[in-house]
Amino acid sequence: MAGMISVSIHDRMEPLEAEWRALEALNINSLHHGYDWCRAWIAQYKRPLIIVEGRMQGELAFILPLEVVRGRMFTSAQFIGAEHSNLNTGLLTQRFIDAATSELMTTIGASIRGAVGNVDFVLLTNIPEQWRGVAMPFAMLPSVENQNHAFALTMQADFVGTLAQLSAKRRRKKFSSSHRKLEGMGGYEHVIAETSAEKNRFLDLFFEQKGARLVELDLPNVFACPRTREFLHQAAQLPQTEERFALRLHALRMTGGEHEGEIPAIAGLSRKGDHLIVQFCTIGSGPLTQAAPGELLFHLMVEQYNTKRLGLFDFGIGDMAFKRSWTNVETVQVNVTIPVTPLGRLAALKEETTTRLKAMIKQNPAVYAFLQRIRAKVHNAPHDKAGQQEADED
Repeated sequence: MAGMISVSIHDRMEPLEAEWRALEALNINSLHHGYDWCRAWIAQYKRPLIIVEGRMQGELAFILPLEVVRGRMFTSAQFIGAEHSNLNTGLLTQRFIDAATSELMTTIGASIRGAVGNVDFVLLTNIPEQWRGVAMPFAMLPSVENQNHAFALTMQADFVGTLAQLSAKRRRKKFSSSHRKLEGMGGYEHVIAETSAEKNRFLDLFFEQKGARLVELDLPNVFACPRTREFLHQAAQLPQTEERFALRLHALRMTGGEHEGEIPAIAGLSRKGDHLIVQFCTIGSGPLTQAAPGELLFHLMVEQYNTKRLGLFDFGIGDMAFKRSWTNVETVQVNVTIPVTPLGRLAALKEETTTRLKAMIKQNPAVYAFLQRIRAKVHNAPHDKAGQQEADED
């Protein structure tokens, strides 16, 4: 089987569009590797592309959508949009998944190493070891566990059954408390942005609220980059169906009283098939936060999507208390490094060491909080973000 594997490289997406779109329709493949999602990202960042096409016995086996990221010391090929991706699988055929073994993946890794050029190493981040009960082929390559795990909620036949997997009594108590408080402040409604103008307005409000919230918490604002903001605006405007949307914006909106019209909570969701991912969420500031509007919004969204043939409500990567209270599945993700040049071996060692160090730091809340404050002061300092050069964390 190993002798029947061939790998080729493309610097454009268009020649693979038809096969790409066919693969992205498979449930096992990450929505972050959808053709339109990747194209929207590339339109903003304009990085050189290294699209890896793998064939097995002449038939398409996988596509790895990679872009070139130039750092201060090393140049890498990474998944397109990896900075804002919760899950990476590559685009894989079922036949390839079924055939994958450690030996076959070793051969493929060597083929990729020999085929790519102009980079020091290939970095494949946030690959789940197991996804939807299936071993992911590229996680079989030499890897290090990512410092972040992913958290999700499996959806049952009805909302009662879904809540029964959690502390249902506590969840209902939280909902009732938030509902009464917001009703007492004038009432509220759960809304979804439908028009182009409303999508843009909700996104701009999210950037404003999230930025203020992160500064308040001494955390770096990962949404500060204008290109990232424009990418999300473009993703929100892509065509949507009930079972497929790149970015759908949900919010709570006050309907009366002195807070009428205010938006105390916003969330951005993506869906492909029976898998939904929370891309981001935030709450505003002021008296309305006392009602825990974020918790209320999640309760309403989980209840709503429980009736829409959803299998997994994915809260994404990052260990947070509210995620653990809402989820019953924790997924380990790994980072794979494939050195290409002699310098790339050093880059791979640095990447693996840094990831392990991050994991250790996150296990010490005091140290992690201290370093986050330092990072936030640097990241959030006034400067021309639009003019920043691309740089990794060398």
